[in-house]
Amino acid sequence: MRLLSIFLLLLSAFNLSATNFHVGSGHLFTSIHAALAKSISGDTIFVHEGIYAEGNLAIDKSLSLVGIGYPILDGQHNCEIITVTASDVYIKGFEIRNSGQLSTLDVAGIKVLSANHVVIDGNRLRDCNFGIYLSDCNDGQVMRNDVQGILKEEQNSGNGIHLWKCARALVAENHLSGQRDGIYFEFVTDSEVRYNNSEQNLRYGLHFMFSHNDHYHHNWFHHNGAGVAVMYSRQVQMTENEFGYNWGGSAYGLLLKDISDSHIWKNNFEHNSAAVYMEGASRITLEQNQFRENGWALRVQASCDANVIRENNFFGNSFDVSTNGSLVLNTFDGNYWDRYEGYDLNRDGVGDVPFRPVSLYAVVVERMPYGLMLMRSFMVYLMDKAEKIIPSLTPEQLMDEKPAMKPLEI
Repeated sequence: MRLLSIFLLLLSAFNLSATNFHVGSGHLFTSIHAALAKSISGDTIFVHEGIYAEGNLAIDKSLSLVGIGYPILDGQHNCEIITVTASDVYIKGFEIRNSGQLSTLDVAGIKVLSANHVVIDGNRLRDCNFGIYLSDCNDGQVMRNDVQGILKEEQNSGNGIHLWKCARALVAENHLSGQRDGIYFEFVTDSEVRYNNSEQNLRYGLHFMFSHNDHYHHNWFHHNGAGVAVMYSRQVQMTENEFGYNWGGSAYGLLLKDISDSHIWKNNFEHNSAAVYMEGASRITLEQNQFRENGWALRVQASCDANVIRENNFFGNSFDVSTNGSLVLNTFDGNYWDRYEGYDLNRDGVGDVPFRPVSLYAVVVERMPYGLMLMRSFMVYLMDKAEKIIPSLTPEQLMDEKPAMKPLEI
């Protein structure tokens, strides 16, 4: 009890010694650099409205930097604007714009290097090479920021929120557009991505590389160049997201490449060239998802195995399922298919005959993509009807043995 009393006394003394600095016209400091030089750990620097073109602001103390009325930090296309190298830093309420750009260095609006417990909350970033960049950081939080880049060539553009070698990060309620990737994770573990809107980015709305045991949920990924990619990762939870309007020859709602032991639950895939593309995916469960009006709902390559696709709804897709192999190593069970023409004599809600979701035309297009020009022709209709009567080219064992008769309530 005595030790606890001493600790509380010391903590109170530390808080009493903290100082608030004000920067702006009519205040003691007119320069953020001067306030940073005067401050010590625990202090708060309030920056009032105005335009501050002071070059790089290096934060190497545990302090709070708070904007009032969204003061503008302008890099004038010459430098990185804020660089944080101290833990326990809080940055809120700034408009950060016009960072520099170098081919040899990832220049950012806000960069955090080897620091923990850094919070970046409620900022606007405009025309920055990389928006917010965390490198070798733990327990960081990036929340409620609005990051808007200017669309350039992919090689000349950075990511909106970029995390490298981080753990236990939270990325929440951000809006990201006009960048290369909206959100990028590489070697990031035990982290959460939630309630973000990532749209109109050059490449991916969200991009995972070598990142394990992460969870992303309740995000919106619309109108991105190639959708969302999860690669070389395991134990990723993907739940209740919206994947939509990702159109193009190499565009997907969700690309899964060399990923294992993951769960895709209650997502909505609508108007994508391919809703889910799976290559080298193992032990993935896709359940209770909606696939509506996509080009391909599922493109499952022959390199995929031990995946379970169950209790999903498939509405109005040009192709429900496509594959490039004949060996069936995945399970389809209890899905609703709007193309199912079977019957239910015992009225238990389950079709009495299996449904084969891979059509002959899907096999033809997989082998000869230019066959798409025959889409919805009478010849294609005859081909698919003949294949249903006497299966010959479609994978014989790829079937849903218990198709639902009515759309599932998801």
